[in-house]
Amino acid sequence: MNLNLTEHTEGNATFKIGNAFYRPGTQLVRDLGILAAAIYKSQIGHLRVIDAMSGCGVRSLRYDLESEADWIWVNEGNPELNPILQQNLAGAIASHKATLTHLDANQVFFECYNRRDYYDFIDVDCFGSPTPYLDTSLWALKLGGLLYLTSTDGRKLTGHASESSLGIYGAYPRNHPAAQEQGLRVVIGKLQQQAIAKGLGIEPIFSLFTGQTYRLMVRLVKTQPLTLQNYGFLGYCHHCGNYQTVSWRQLGRVVCAYDQKSLTLSGPLWLGLLHNQSWLRQMQGLAEKWHWSKRVQLLSLMEAEAEADFPPYFYTLAEIGRRGRLDIPKREHLIQALRDRGYFACATHITPGAIKTNADIHTCIAVALNSVQCTKKC
Repeated sequence: MNLNLTEHTEGNATFKIGNAFYRPGTQLVRDLGILAAAIYKSQIGHLRVIDAMSGCGVRSLRYDLESEADWIWVNEGNPELNPILQQNLAGAIASHKATLTHLDANQVFFECYNRRDYYDFIDVDCFGSPTPYLDTSLWALKLGGLLYLTSTDGRKLTGHASESSLGIYGAYPRNHPAAQEQGLRVVIGKLQQQAIAKGLGIEPIFSLFTGQTYRLMVRLVKTQPLTLQNYGFLGYCHHCGNYQTVSWRQLGRVVCAYDQKSLTLSGPLWLGLLHNQSWLRQMQGLAEKWHWSKRVQLLSLMEAEAEADFPPYFYTLAEIGRRGRLDIPKREHLIQALRDRGYFACATHITPGAIKTNADIHTCIAVALNSVQCTKKC
């Protein structure tokens, strides 16, 4: 067995990988989890964590050292990783701040429920779809607690395997330029359904897409937030490029408001907010305190996405340029031009070549054309 016993450093943690799976490039998602857990600890005064699929244990180690967790249940389904986990987490285990098991993650969640031992923070860093853990993880989560989910199921979520998505998520997503945001919304919608089946609901804290990974931080709440306004369908017009949200009551009579062409519908999915602005501000403040400048920039961008009541999609600059048959405008110029005309507009963290705005695509094209013409005259 080829073991990687070189020491690595991430945040305040020093650890070895051994034969575990570890991607340095996903430190971003771990950093955001650490920040959210630390904010929770500062608010509530205690923090008990389940790291359901721990790998080499770097997340558990950082929840201990940086988020100052009081107790961590470290679980890794592969018992062959026990030696490296014992080594990496020796301090936490010796100080009785952590326990280590090798169970299926669902066994951990059911055991918590059977003992009525609910946790403040659950991290489920799975490969593929998180659906097998959506229902069960909620059984182990304390009311008001945070659930941090991973999905790498991009093909199904972006409409490249819609029939498979129907079976897994109960939704039929289609492909279009804003499909990555759609992926986040499909998972949130599925999770909302699971929470409501328990008489509860979930509130998105932040929704992150990076590379091919979807990461969702949600809070378990008493209210059941699904309504006809925030849970429905997204319509896309392949003829003109415009989007519309579509309610259940509109089904069967849906056409594009501009050219009366039939819309391609995706859903059902979550149409509400992707982020909690207050949480993002607190995380940004802590990131500044810790001198995490890149995380500050990202959180600032995500906070802007939560600042206005943006529709549940974005427009890519390439789509605006293609539809308008014009040179692709600079993103910051188009955003400012839309704001000058009274629209909400901002960049999106999902892709550097897109904007979120409450203007329709026809307005975006007209404003972009005017901006390009002004630039050429100047």
